[in-house]
Amino acid sequence: MITVSLCMIVKNEEDVLARCLESVSGLVDEIVVVDTGSTDRTREIAERFTGRVYDFVWINDFAAARNYAFSLAEKDYCMWLDADDVILDGDRAAFQTLKETLAPEVNVVMAKYNTGFDEDGNVTFSYFRERLIKNHAGMRWEGAVHEAVTPVGRVVYNGFAVTHRKLRPSDPDRNLRIYESQLARRVELEPRQQFYYGRELYYHRRYEEAIQVFEHFLDGGQGWVENNIDACCHCAYCYERLEQPGQALQSLLRSFAYDRPRAEVCCELGRWFFQREQFSLAAYWYSLALTCPRDDSRGGFISPDCYGYLPSIQLCVCYSRLGDLERAERMNELAASFKPNAAPVLHNRNFFQSLKTDK
Repeated sequence: MITVSLCMIVKNEEDVLARCLESVSGLVDEIVVVDTGSTDRTREIAERFTGRVYDFVWINDFAAARNYAFSLAEKDYCMWLDADDVILDGDRAAFQTLKETLAPEVNVVMAKYNTGFDEDGNVTFSYFRERLIKNHAGMRWEGAVHEAVTPVGRVVYNGFAVTHRKLRPSDPDRNLRIYESQLARRVELEPRQQFYYGRELYYHRRYEEAIQVFEHFLDGGQGWVENNIDACCHCAYCYERLEQPGQALQSLLRSFAYDRPRAEVCCELGRWFFQREQFSLAAYWYSLALTCPRDDSRGGFISPDCYGYLPSIQLCVCYSRLGDLERAERMNELAASFKPNAAPVLHNRNFFQSLKTDK
């Protein structure tokens, strides 16, 4: 059975750290906590779970802090968690099975990272991340922000998931400050960092600048396919907010140059035509979304609703507007198969029932 070192970097996480560490109790063989400057009870809480708590002077570089934490690990594999992450009870057994069965020649284990949820707790946004990295295999974290490890050697995808359970918002300007500090020092951002810099500009409503960064990223031709597709979508979001719908449409269609259609993009195209009351065209794109295969192992950002519930419920509305109520009702029932208690599903069901009662 393999052994695992949990390696964390923390700062002022007194409200979530114990929850995180309790969720891995009995699963990991070592806990290494690197504190980057806490002024609350974070260190005290960490010391309740491990004697291996270290200080690291924060230098605006997440990769540097994570590499330091990994350098202190003594077990076969290093695993990272943020303080507001947890391994839920339903995933603990899968993690234990992984430890017992993982072939020693595996270098990286990719695991699902669930970060968005609806009101019922269903996952609405997830993606795979490199979660276990073989110790002393030469892999390092890269990127001052949105840091990542480039896997080398054998990589496997596993069924256990890490769940992100944020209790409070983080500093919304931190990442952008780090990027702009790098640019002020004439640091050249590599393609992945360009992509995330564009996203930070988008989050800060600096849409013209975001478009320039995304276009530069795409024109460079060095981006990962999933980031290329997402960059096209974010260009569309920017153009939409700049009230340039034609450019938004072109950006969405540009994504097809990189790979087969993703359901997320098809739903965006459906929304574009729906907003303009072009319901036949909207229905075309929502129908196409239902045919798109979902492949979480691609590693891109996944919105599960786009592969079932969302296009189904929107098709219900489209067909209703087109006067095809029988088809609309069928689409509502298809949506119900994904989310039986969703408010729109129940509302539509009552509507269709009322039509039958009135006859």
